[in-house]
Amino acid sequence: MGKSKKRRSPAAASEDEPRSSHKKHKDSRKSSNGKPEEKHRHKHKRHKRDRPEISNFKELSDADYFLKNNEFATWLKDKRDTFFSDLSSESARKLFSEFVKAWNKKKLDSRYYDGIVTAPRSSHNWKIKSDAEGT
Repeated sequence: MGKSKKRRSPAAASEDEPRSSHKKHKDSRKSSNGKPEEKHRHKHKRHKRDRPEISNFKELSDADYFLKNNEFATWLKDKRDTFFSDLSSESARKLFSEFVKAWNKKKLDSRYYDGIVTAPRSSHNWKIKSDAEGT
């Protein structure tokens, strides 16, 4: 008959090496200078109470597309690096909805709420000469 093998306990498997029953995890990270780094902290969400108070604030809707077109075109260039003239009508309306959400949550810079007179429309560099320069 065959011999039956007895299982050895992990502690008895290797008497030369001490065996630990718990694995150790590194609790702190060390920077290049050998000192522990500070734990990574997440950016905190902005709460309504943290948002600045804006005088004459009026909530927008998708119907304000033409009324706030200068602010929208500026937001497109600043946040999306896109010119208004490069968009189709459909995509401009979709992006305007995102702009409205940011506006209503008061997440935009104060200059948007103050009003923008002129906005970037296209990437074309117009070379218009005035009569004073040409004569």
